[in-house]
Amino acid sequence: MMDGHEVTVVDNFFTGRKRNVEHWIGHENFELINHDVVEPLYIEVDQIYHLASPASPPNYMYNPIKTLKTNTIGTLNMLGLAKRVGARLLLASTSEVYGDPEVHPQSEEYWGHVNPIGPRACYDEGKRVAETMCYAYMKQEGVEVRVARIFNTFGSRMHMNDGRVVSNFILQALQGEPLTVYGSGSQTRAFQYVSDLVNGLVSLMNSNVSSPVNLGNPEEHTILEFARLIKDLVGSRSQIQFLPEAQDDPQRRKPDITKAKMMLGWEPVVPLEEGINKTIHYFRKELEYQANNQYIPKPKQARIKKGRPRHN
Repeated sequence: MMDGHEVTVVDNFFTGRKRNVEHWIGHENFELINHDVVEPLYIEVDQIYHLASPASPPNYMYNPIKTLKTNTIGTLNMLGLAKRVGARLLLASTSEVYGDPEVHPQSEEYWGHVNPIGPRACYDEGKRVAETMCYAYMKQEGVEVRVARIFNTFGSRMHMNDGRVVSNFILQALQGEPLTVYGSGSQTRAFQYVSDLVNGLVSLMNSNVSSPVNLGNPEEHTILEFARLIKDLVGSRSQIQFLPEAQDDPQRRKPDITKAKMMLGWEPVVPLEEGINKTIHYFRKELEYQANNQYIPKPKQARIKKGRPRHN
């Protein structure tokens, strides 16, 4: 929008909210369509950012069939649209295509280590087949595709109870509740702030790179480190509570972003603490908004193995 483009947002609000884009409603270059990509879409566009799909485990496990349909039928519909109007399509794929990786860090050449029938499979395999579809359409129909493998991302306008690590920890710390860590907390993640991801997606869309590209922050942290950092930045007295580990939870996650650096000139620039502080500020305002509307969200529980919680 700031660059002068006409933008059409298509959303069925399964995980999104109108409030996230309400500041653009009424602008002459902006259109919002309430539509599910599982149904065909007929519009005229030059570029398609295909971002549809629940991305947090509680959301995609809540409705695994819907998640599969979005990533398969939805992707076919968007590729069909791209073919009809001659548009370029960027698929928001995921680091989850690497599964619980046996290679570290993960480069784009790694094929992954995924459980095809586990609780995360609807998302992992859904995105893997979405990538397959993109390259089939590119090869057979000449559709221009771009594939971004997105690693953990956080920031303002996240849904507070989407069940992901960042939102859970910040929400729990702000409300004085225990910060819930699944397993020992030694599993690692690499977190990037949303503005870095947006810049990476735009760079990739407008590049000549048609093969998959990792977009993430190679700065690796354990979940326990992250819990302590958020607790300190919020100034919370919350305890850290250890719960049984979630099934098929990847133990290590770190992107190799050599390709993005070399071919897009892209790398994350927002420091972790700065991004977390911005997100904490946003969540504080959201809690005030929710309190005024008599609704306080609670973090969703992950699917866990049986066992007893313990405190430190």
